[in-house]
Amino acid sequence: MTAPAEGMKAPQFSLPADGGNKVALSDFAGRKLVLFFYPKDDTSGCTAEAIAFSQLQEQFNAAGAAILGMSPDSPKKHDKFIAKHELTVQLASDEEKATLEAYGVWVEKSMYGRKYMGVERSTFLIGEKGDIEKVWRKVKVPGHAEAVLEAVAG
Repeated sequence: MTAPAEGMKAPQFSLPADGGNKVALSDFAGRKLVLFFYPKDDTSGCTAEAIAFSQLQEQFNAAGAAILGMSPDSPKKHDKFIAKHELTVQLASDEEKATLEAYGVWVEKSMYGRKYMGVERSTFLIGEKGDIEKVWRKVKVPGHAEAVLEAVAG
């Protein structure tokens, strides 16, 4: 399966989220969505990324964009992660990894010569009509949320 690219329709999803909520791509129709995929709650890079997006939440709102983070962690883990770091972004849980696969971010990774499956840190900017406007892959956290905001405000 080919990973979705700029100009393509964003793959649909409907998943459990933090706080006992459900979240679906269709919830964001008519507004931009910053969908960031990250490997794991409460690890240093993922924490820094979620905090950065949370700190810029008001500017994203002002620019007409919602923010949604997604990882394979459970909704209960998301709730703890949000409480611990006072995050303001909503987090979706894809324990089945179907959405992660649909977006092409569930990939083979390698650490110390050991191969394993994991989430490639990636961000998708989805337009008001559900088209992918911009994709960031293999994201480096420092400055990333600011770069995404710049693209949204464009």
